[in-house]
Amino acid sequence: MAGFDSKDTAAFKGVWVFCEQREGVIMSISYQLLSEGRKLANDLGVELCGVVLGSGVKEEYIKALGGYGADKVYVCDHPLLKDYTTDGYAKVICDLVEDKKPEIFLIGATNIGRDLGPRCAARLHTGLTADCTHLDVDVAKYKEFLKTTSTIDVDNTAFEENTNLKMTRPAFGGHLMATIICPRFRPQMSTVRPGVMQTQPYDEAGAAKTVLEKVDVKLDKSDIKVEVLEIKKAAKQLVDLIGADVVVSVGRGISKDPKKGIELAEELAGVLGGVVGASRAVIDADWLSADHQVGQTGKTVHPRIYVALGISGAIQHKAGMQDSECIIAVNKNGSAPIFECATYGITGDLFKVTPMLIEAIRAVKASK
Repeated sequence: MAGFDSKDTAAFKGVWVFCEQREGVIMSISYQLLSEGRKLANDLGVELCGVVLGSGVKEEYIKALGGYGADKVYVCDHPLLKDYTTDGYAKVICDLVEDKKPEIFLIGATNIGRDLGPRCAARLHTGLTADCTHLDVDVAKYKEFLKTTSTIDVDNTAFEENTNLKMTRPAFGGHLMATIICPRFRPQMSTVRPGVMQTQPYDEAGAAKTVLEKVDVKLDKSDIKVEVLEIKKAAKQLVDLIGADVVVSVGRGISKDPKKGIELAEELAGVLGGVVGASRAVIDADWLSADHQVGQTGKTVHPRIYVALGISGAIQHKAGMQDSECIIAVNKNGSAPIFECATYGITGDLFKVTPMLIEAIRAVKASK
């Protein structure tokens, strides 16, 4: 579009969130990103806008986005947007970005988001940071974040005062955390992992005052190079860590008998009504499948109860579970970092402590 220059940073304003829908239903990652986007928009003193692409998405679903923080929602309704295609969605979004010029654009790191984000960033001649786990625009808030998640001497380190989006993500296989900025181009784009950002409580008043702006979509069949003939769904049994109220995770401490350690975790999760998670060490050793992994390179969880069995508490793992309501840690190393964020800590061998926990919980249940 004539007049669009990604290097003219002063021309861009506002925070946008791509609100993904499938078969007319808004995905939960959209609510998480709107909740986080609301914080960024407040810090910048700008508007938060959702962007919905589809065909015939119910207005009440779209209005509900305001309940999670959106001031306005751009509605891109067109028959060719009913099913996701890279070409169709990328063209419509890029046309809209070139017209409205947001300074920040957040996209969920779903299968669709991971395909769409890079394509849009390339067309818009800007950068994109993938799989982010933390976002900040305020330097003071970013410094507070670093104090709890890094070894940097924050108080004696000089930080440039700016409102660039500070996008933090795992690097080098999760062994380091990198913060990336995009100071010379706009919009600043980021994909964010589902479950990382917490959804704010639904605000009925916010939903009621949401402004819906219908976009005049310019899209033709010739713009789309592929045709979706059929969508087939395959059922795959995966552990739902993000939605669980109780997560019992195992770490390297089960190495002397991995099978027994996992069985104990499953038994404890069973009596607590939870699911089994794991640290990266367990996944790398092939003791459990990758969908069980908790941490910066796995899933970020916020359960009511998180039990860590034989997990030392590397910073990458703690970042994925430290916001749990109640954390119970069992480790024979009394100085393990996991105890720093634990609500209750037990120094002992997990193979001896876990059966005692199971027995005690069963006894309490039986007494009731």
